[in-house]
Amino acid sequence: MKKVYDFLEKDIELTNRDTIVVGCSGGPDSMALMNILMDIRKKKNLLLICAHVNHNVRKESREEERFMQEYCANNGIVFESMTIEAYGDDNFHNEARKIRYRFFEEVVSKYQAKYLMTAHHGDDLIETILMRIVRGSTLKGYAGFERIIKNEKYTLIRPLIFVTKKEIKKYNDKNNVPYVVDKSNFKGKYTRNRYRKDILPFLKREDELVHNKFLKFSDTLIEYSNYIDNIIQKEIRRVYVDDYIKIPLFLTKEELIQKKIIFYILEQIYNDDLNQINTTHVLSIIKLMKSKRSSGSINLPGSYKVIKEYDVLRIKQEVDYIGSYEIEIDKFVELPRGRTIQVVDFEEKNDNNVCRLLSSEIVLPLYVRTRKLGDKISLKKINGKQKLKQIFIDKKVPVSLRDDWPVVVDSNDNILWIPGIKKSKFSKHKNESYDIILKCNQ
Repeated sequence: MKKVYDFLEKDIELTNRDTIVVGCSGGPDSMALMNILMDIRKKKNLLLICAHVNHNVRKESREEERFMQEYCANNGIVFESMTIEAYGDDNFHNEARKIRYRFFEEVVSKYQAKYLMTAHHGDDLIETILMRIVRGSTLKGYAGFERIIKNEKYTLIRPLIFVTKKEIKKYNDKNNVPYVVDKSNFKGKYTRNRYRKDILPFLKREDELVHNKFLKFSDTLIEYSNYIDNIIQKEIRRVYVDDYIKIPLFLTKEELIQKKIIFYILEQIYNDDLNQINTTHVLSIIKLMKSKRSSGSINLPGSYKVIKEYDVLRIKQEVDYIGSYEIEIDKFVELPRGRTIQVVDFEEKNDNNVCRLLSSEIVLPLYVRTRKLGDKISLKKINGKQKLKQIFIDKKVPVSLRDDWPVVVDSNDNILWIPGIKKSKFSKHKNESYDIILKCNQ
């Protein structure tokens, strides 16, 4: 464990009065980390805070929480805990991890801690790298996880990354470190457990110090990934603006740059939870952009959706559908997506965000509503009517915006104005006679 002590005391340079939050389950790994920090605390005045999560999926969970609470009380450690009451339909391990880290960050914020430490060790790194190689990931994802991640308000550190499970067990036995055992870690139904049970022993028989090779592999990938990220940053600023990818410009880039841009955007969305995305997702997104179809979409994990709309592509998390509406226009109407329509006394502009009407030619009151199937509008200098659907297509209005786009009608349901897009034959120029002025802000 000398590497762990050296890392904390020399590389991290823990100082007096440092506040450290430790994600501690009560298992052998996190208890070893806590014991090491307690040992360092004898020389430095550290404030140690245990952040314990009761995952509430085993009958022993409550007993393990009590064990940690008593241990902390007996050793001058602040104890903070939370219980996960229910899980959604998401992958159990991914969901539990998100909840766990959200709780850790709340504790860090509460105590204004300088560090958050977790007990991931060298064997964990091997398992993570192998699983991501098999599943597919980003360059950064293939590196497993980093030993130090500097966030805006705290630093996440994984001090045990240098040692193996065997070394941790030896340390615990030598120092009489108490811990609990989660028997679910031995069940073969979990992917990580199968790697731990079947693959890890084989690698260690080949080389007992194989974890050092994987750590070097991880460091190398992180180094290369960071270098490439610096290059990609320049390209990102050109093709990814206001959360939109400019498709024509994107497609002029080399294939490697294209992939890296997409990976980079996905990394920002999924943060450190890169096991949710892989190369297949990236290639599907690029294929969508290369498609001759003007629109299309792809579903991603975590309720995210990739949407192509003409020359732009965006990735957004799906939200509840806004739905249809029909509202009488009095003086001021507030609409979805921050739009408003108001009756004004004067307006200099004559663009598509302003509509002038003569009340004797229409039937009051006026309404603003969402589009209906078969909607048509009568236009000036055009015989007959034109379908709203075709106007949306011609104006390249994204499909995702069409269903709640405002349509202004009179009481006979004659379409008078599509704010921001098109005016009907009823609309007047400011040099003509009119007695109603409508203005749309969007």
